[in-house]
Order: sequence, then C-alpha cells, then structure tokens
Amino acid sequence: MTSNEWKSRGNFLKVNNNRLFVIDTNNDSNKSQKSMVVLHGYPTSSLDYYKVLPELSKSYRVILHDHLGFGFSDKPKNVVYSLVKQADIALELWRQLGLKKIYLFAHDYGTSVATEIIARYNANELDIKIEQLILTNGSIHIELSQLRTIQKLLKHKFLGKYVAKLTNFPIFRKNMKNIYFDSSKVTDNELKEMWELIELNGGREVIHKLTQYINERYLYWDRWIGALKETRVQTKIIWAKNDPIAVPAIAKLLAKEIPNNILFWMENTGHFLMLESPKELLELILKNNYNNN
Repeated sequence: MTSNEWKSRGNFLKVNNNRLFVIDTNNDSNKSQKSMVVLHGYPTSSLDYYKVLPELSKSYRVILHDHLGFGFSDKPKNVVYSLVKQADIALELWRQLGLKKIYLFAHDYGTSVATEIIARYNANELDIKIEQLILTNGSIHIELSQLRTIQKLLKHKFLGKYVAKLTNFPIFRKNMKNIYFDSSKVTDNELKEMWELIELNGGREVIHKLTQYINERYLYWDRWIGALKETRVQTKIIWAKNDPIAVPAIAKLLAKEIPNNILFWMENTGHFLMLESPKELLELILKNNYNNN
C-alpha cells in the first residue's frame, strides 16, 4: 500500500494545537463493536498496520493515529518531544472521539506511551475504561534492550542532529532489514514508503528529538514498571521471538511482573511483527479464550 492510499483512509484532527493524522474505522455497521486504539512504534507511523487493519476492523472499531512528530502528523521544530506528552495527546484524541471503553494495543515506542496511560489509570485519573492491554515488542525494560548503533547516535545530546542530517534511505533500509527475521518479507517499496513518511514535513529535523524517548525510559522506569506491576487490567503480551532489539528476556520479565497476563510467542518473526507475520498476530489479538494459550 502507498502512503497516499493510507492517507486517504484517514483525516486530520486538531489535538492540543497540533494536527494529528487519524484513522477511525467507525461506521454504521460497527457502532456496536468494541473500540481498539493502536499506538505505533519508532521511527515509523500508523502505516505499520496496513496489513492487519482490514481484518481487525471486522471485530473492532479501530482508531490509529500518527504520534506528534511521526508520519502525516505535525512535526513542530521547537517542542520537546516526550512520551508523557504523547500520552496527553492520545488521551485528548480519544476524548474528542467520545471513547469510553478501549482495548489498548501498543508496539515499540507506543508501549511506553501505554505504560504512562496505565500509571494514570491505576491512579483513577482517567475517565475512560481500559478493557484490555496488548503489549508487543517494546523495550519497556530498557536495561535489557539491545539498541541499534543508529539509535544510540541519534539520541546523543550533541551528535544527534548531525547524525540525523547524514541519515539516508540506504542506511534506513539496512537497519530495517536487520530487524526482520526474514528480510525477504519486506520490499524496497514498503521501506521507501516508511522512509518518505519519516522525511515528510521536515521530519529529519526532529528525528533526534524523538529519539530522546530512550532516555525517558530510564527516567520514568520506576513509574512505568511500577504501573505494570500494580495494574489489574487484563494484559496480553504478544512477542516476536526473533526481535534483536526488544529481546525475549523483556517479555519473560513482563510476564512475571504483570499480575493478570498471558504471554504468546511468535516464532520466526522479528521486530515488526504486524508486517512480517500479520496473520499470526491477528489470530493472537482476536483469540477469545484469554486463559487458552
């Protein structure tokens, strides 16, 4: 799917003084369905879900948005990009859409936005009910993560902006292929669409700022890991076993810490599980019997 085709499925909504790109599958035929909100990963966009959205939207009203600084959403130059701020934005978007009960599905960068939301939920600060949390391949336990060299360089306080200027499609292509289990499952056209959305609207000028999320995972470690240990929200952990960044040890530890969880493994799959093994991911998301693994 091209980025323009994906764009045609959504709209732009103003949230906290910025334009967000939002896809909402709500229509007359699914108004009675449960609502699933999706928080995408770094450094890509909601386009990551183009393979799973058609089937997922048969069972849920699905709401996806590009985080501020990502994809088609605004990429302001003079702001501090924060996972806490991204949580503020997501919650305000869902309020505007009138959501009262949600299934919260998060991947990669999005898992830390989700844990900030769970921390607020535990403290009874939200007017929305979270029916289920679905976590997929995010370096929530940042101390166990195997960061790529490019991530370490981009988050560097002084070097980051210069590294961002030098980064190009061949570098991006190489790094992305390295985090697939089977790199033949991603085409150059797919990768070009991803790269174009990163560069769109001056995105290269903010990518080093977005990468500061890694430091936030250390800064808020106690709050976010603590929130998962305390939550009573039913949680599915769906983990691609061959992810070289968000390694299996993270999922195993989360499964020990989160009180009401079930862990599902995806074999022969890398970091972008929704792109590499979409059918298997869908089966696990839609699995009805929570206690049947």
